[in-house]
Amino acid sequence: MKAIMVMYDSLNRRMLPPYGCDWVHAPNFSRLAGRAVTFDHSYIGSMPCMPARREIHTGRYNFLHRSWGPIEPFDDSMPEILKKAGVYTHLVSDHYHYWEEGGCTYHTRYSSWELSRGQENDPWQGVVAEPERPDEVIGRESRVNWANRPAMAREEDMPMAKTFAMGMDFIRRNHESDNWFLHIETFDPHEPFTAPQRFRDLYPHDYDGPFFDWPMYQQVKETPEQIQHVRYQAAALTSMCDEYLGRVLDLMDELDLWKDTLLIINTDHGYLLGEHGWWAKTFPPNYNEIAHTPLFIWDPRSGKKNERRASLVQTIDLAPTLLDFFGVDIPPDVRGVPLKETVATDAPVRQAGLFGLHNAQVNVTDGRYVYMRAPIPDSETAYEYTLMPTHMLHTFQVRELQDIALVEPLSFTKGCRTMKIKSLWRHPYPFKTELFDVENDPGQERPLSDPEVEARMEQHLLKLLEASDAPPEQYVRLGLRKE
Repeated sequence: MKAIMVMYDSLNRRMLPPYGCDWVHAPNFSRLAGRAVTFDHSYIGSMPCMPARREIHTGRYNFLHRSWGPIEPFDDSMPEILKKAGVYTHLVSDHYHYWEEGGCTYHTRYSSWELSRGQENDPWQGVVAEPERPDEVIGRESRVNWANRPAMAREEDMPMAKTFAMGMDFIRRNHESDNWFLHIETFDPHEPFTAPQRFRDLYPHDYDGPFFDWPMYQQVKETPEQIQHVRYQAAALTSMCDEYLGRVLDLMDELDLWKDTLLIINTDHGYLLGEHGWWAKTFPPNYNEIAHTPLFIWDPRSGKKNERRASLVQTIDLAPTLLDFFGVDIPPDVRGVPLKETVATDAPVRQAGLFGLHNAQVNVTDGRYVYMRAPIPDSETAYEYTLMPTHMLHTFQVRELQDIALVEPLSFTKGCRTMKIKSLWRHPYPFKTELFDVENDPGQERPLSDPEVEARMEQHLLKLLEASDAPPEQYVRLGLRKE
């Protein structure tokens, strides 16, 4: 048996034709939907990048105990478990956060790995002189990114193109061998929305404003014309993602891999392109545009294709799905569920699921409703429970480490006590507790006032906090009483 997971970063569900989009050119996603099962209620767990990837490795929520950080010594890592069980695991990626301190223990869990350089703020090109840039730029700017762009002027030199080339090379070398898992992961269509001209030409429009392909993580301040321009830029990069997906599908056709190869196409989260008056993610609430994700799975065991599934699934289900596919025991600390039967028959795996960002709202959905529970103003902060005190770019600051506690083992730390470190990061924007019927209001424009539904969603929230061994301060900050 073989498995391929093609993972994108910030892939927007609402920009894909299988989910109803009629203006983005993405024929290979439509082709994929015809060869796989399409999930209509796939949700994130933990935000953003590395918290989501920790869930892909461990099959349990990250955000209740930890912000951005590496795999912990006590974590069950799916690629490592497969490797120890005799399944060869290989990662190809341009997701440069893997090579920073805050993600430095993920890629080493695979049997082997390859990387391509240059995405976003990857410190790649050594350019001492000030890099060239347009005369007028709005949105986010980065000296590092401007230094990198000339080295990626040709499509074949762009990180996504190189990443898929490495992945396809692995497939060609190993398609006659058995027992391997290939993880192809590209940072695209994450911003900056830099796509070759042939993809931008798919979205002709009049725009004579400043250079703009990288929104700031903030509330929208730009004009309607500038917003629409960035949406077209994002669509062009999505079309490039579609092109390279098509190359993988072509290779699976050519080598007849469908008969014994599991295929998962997924993302870590979505992205706001001006909806709700916001750009990006992290700072706004986790609206549907961020939290409700695309997911496609082809499982040769059932052979189901061109069908849709309504069951509620989450990122935490990917690790047990892959372990189950290879017949490897699922560790008891995993909270996700294998999706074999969900793919085959739409068998449900949960009544509700949590999602959120560390030290922010805690959200719960049952697939019909989304309940966004806000912290009480000026309530107790969340804490980091870790043996790897590392943020995205660097270890914790000295001042963060001068007042730490060593706490008793949590249920999933394998008997290890961890550091308990007060989170110094506070969300800069006020939250509200809100309830939405996302079936009838997918844009979440009309908050509900329904005490009965809210009480039911609060019970889901409490049960999931308990099942996740949430620390006591989570109940306090959310104004909940632990059952």
